[in-house]
Amino acid sequence: MQKTITGFSKLSKIEKIDWLVHTYFTDSNSAKTLLKQYWNTDSKLQQLHDEFIENTISNYYLPLGVAPNFLINDTVYTIPMAIEESSVVAAASKAAKFWLDRGGFKAEVISTEKIGQVHFTFEGHPEDLKKLFENVIKTTLIIDSKDLTKNMEKRGGGILDIQLRDKTFLLDHYFQLHATFETVDAMGANFINTCLEQFATTLKREASIHLDGQLNVIMSILSNYVPNCLVRAEVSCKVEELGENGSASPMEFAEKFVQAVRIAEVEPYRAVTHNKGIMNGIDAVVLATGNDFRAVEAGIHAFASKDGRYSSLTHAKIENDMFTFWMEIPLALGTVGGLTKLHPMVKFALELLGEPSAKELMKIVAVAGLAQNFGAVKSLTTTGIQEGHMKMHLMNILNQFEATSEEKTTLVKHFKTHTVTHSSVMKALESHRK
Repeated sequence: MQKTITGFSKLSKIEKIDWLVHTYFTDSNSAKTLLKQYWNTDSKLQQLHDEFIENTISNYYLPLGVAPNFLINDTVYTIPMAIEESSVVAAASKAAKFWLDRGGFKAEVISTEKIGQVHFTFEGHPEDLKKLFENVIKTTLIIDSKDLTKNMEKRGGGILDIQLRDKTFLLDHYFQLHATFETVDAMGANFINTCLEQFATTLKREASIHLDGQLNVIMSILSNYVPNCLVRAEVSCKVEELGENGSASPMEFAEKFVQAVRIAEVEPYRAVTHNKGIMNGIDAVVLATGNDFRAVEAGIHAFASKDGRYSSLTHAKIENDMFTFWMEIPLALGTVGGLTKLHPMVKFALELLGEPSAKELMKIVAVAGLAQNFGAVKSLTTTGIQEGHMKMHLMNILNQFEATSEEKTTLVKHFKTHTVTHSSVMKALESHRK
């Protein structure tokens, strides 16, 4: 059957599904039934989901879990996490409980600047452009954007600064307007992009009046690299307080932990996996609160490379018999706009967190990432990562083999004292069934 189609977006939802299942699936009825099983039974709620994006055919669910006992700046939180990976929520909860009795997490927002740029080329004399920018264009950009910024300014935000940057050493004739913004509790993408497009209009107009030489605007867009939208999260305690049931002494544990973090600071192959563990915690909370985890990921990984080599986002030290573990990361988040007032589960997550401001959410998300990394490094340097992870993964393996409730109960009990692997679970299940 022909697999290309014209006018797909104009089809109804049912027509889209009919075309898909008959074109791509051998059992079209089963495929269609599956898609409908994941529709919401509340038609209004389903319509809301259908209108989030284009060409919707069904919903794709992720588990929403919670990690309790997070003591952050003397306030206890239960943190919502939307994620499909086994052991993430368990590790976060375990780390939260560990630090609950050791003073909890401390977090502070260092800065909240966000960035947008107008990229353009100018083929005249650079000095003429620079003089015009300082004497005319910079002020005019602010004036022409007043209608766009007045509501944001009422909330304490707006345009912070606009710079002309000469990038001709990178590309011939390449310049940019580099603007910084404060968007308060909004992530601010739409606000920033609207301002930038106005900047481009003003720039082209003023250049055509005052400058000799062709000026062409290439694009106007915010940047997801926000190195001046920073939050710091930290835990610390006396080394002697790190003791738990185990063979290593508190100092041995602390020294090995610090060394593991230092390896991630200098070895990119380790740093990528190390930071992925941090993002397990961060992405899960970002997704649960309706924020853009792709933008957060891109900005954080760029920040991890800011010194010319990809490195660990977290750091650890032992100083004067004190163990300290911390992280500074860029986080551009919002608690108004976007999905925050539309998606029912996002509203639930934000209410669970006490309706935080954007700054408060930055702290919570950063702490979730730090806790996740603490749990991972602690496991790696003591029992090994697989012992805990595979036991959490056990239920997924049993579901793959369509184990019954009785079989699950028996096998979970069995693997409390046996090593979990895919093959060992398969053998144990086969033995039980015989």
